[in-house]
Amino acid sequence: MKLKRDMRREQMLDVAMEIVRNQGVDELTLGTLAAKAGVSRPIAYEHFSTRAGLLVALFKRLEENYVQWLRSALHEAPTELDAVAKVISEAYFSCLAQFGPEALAISAALKGTEEMAAQQRLMLNVYVELMCDALRPFSDLQDEHFRPVCVGLLGAAEALASETQAGAISQQIATSVLTSLIAKAVADRPAKLGDVALATLGKDGEL
Repeated sequence: MKLKRDMRREQMLDVAMEIVRNQGVDELTLGTLAAKAGVSRPIAYEHFSTRAGLLVALFKRLEENYVQWLRSALHEAPTELDAVAKVISEAYFSCLAQFGPEALAISAALKGTEEMAAQQRLMLNVYVELMCDALRPFSDLQDEHFRPVCVGLLGAAEALASETQAGAISQQIATSVLTSLIAKAVADRPAKLGDVALATLGKDGEL
């Protein structure tokens, strides 16, 4: 039976993920995808154009799954900072545990490409806006300062994820640490400019 274009694309992405999971990302090409999916090479090229295009499509799908997962979890979360921080942390590392090996392999294969850089920038903005919306009610920071806080928290999450993937720390510890970091960063009251200046001065009034 002939599938509609969007259904065919999803079917090919399913097959591509199976190849990555079972054979490794190096074995994934548009040719191997076409053979495994039971389609002609021209159809595979029509949907993804290049191998990098296929890998970006896979990576985008994994990230969209995470965003959907996080949005659903936040919708059900209590309206307390600690609870929201815990939901964000648990969703991040649970998703990493489910999709981590494949996502890391795909990301590594795309490292340094323009396509990956553009996708990462796009998803960074999505993640940051999602975090800002969820955490905004609990912070006194102005928007110009609050967004960088969320960017920093995402950087911390990525660093913890790297340690988790390397086996240096457990998922439970990573989740607990990220939860604490989020709650602390958001609850901190903004320092006044004079306080920041004084904190940088030595006893003799020198920097």
